Amino acid sequence: MALLDISGSMNQYTRLFLHFLHTITDARKRVTTFLFGTRLTNVTRAIRARDPDEALAACSTHVVDWSGGTRIATSLHAFNKQWARRVLGQGAVVLLISDGLERDADDTLSFEMDRLHRSCRRLVWLNPLLRFDGFEARAKGVRTMLPHVDELRPIHNLDSMSDLVRALSGAAAKGYDPKALLRQVA
Repeated sequence: MALLDISGSMNQYTRLFLHFLHTITDARKRVTTFLFGTRLTNVTRAIRARDPDEALAACSTHVVDWSGGTRIATSLHAFNKQWARRVLGQGAVVLLISDGLERDADDTLSFEMDRLHRSCRRLVWLNPLLRFDGFEARAKGVRTMLPHVDELRPIHNLDSMSDLVRALSGAAAKGYDPKALLRQVA
């Protein structure tokens, strides 16, 4: 299951991530994909189109908040309330692809992240900002989300995607401890 942030701050990565999600959806038929900016949109059917360009075009027609603001807590609330029970059965792994730059980072974000974490077997946060060597969890949204994830990984190029695929298939791959990032800032 994948939740992909398509807000303005993620714009330069969105196409790459959608191609990646199209590929894993084609390989594993049970992948469910949601996009979010200020609201949640289920694009599972659209992304299953055989041709990747058709799939991406279909996704873009379903989304009204492309490259806009970010409301992670609101989107997670909608997912947890309307979709979690339907799509997170049988030990689901959730890929949360976002930079964590939440517009309204408050207790609601923490609550919804905790609720999502408890609903799945493994919550993997994929953050393109980890590409920077000196990345620190300074943004309030990032600090709020970190305690609720099992794993934090960079996702910004093909090498980071290859590492992710190896990790998801059970092979050893470089990972990032979310709690260690919190300790650096504290």
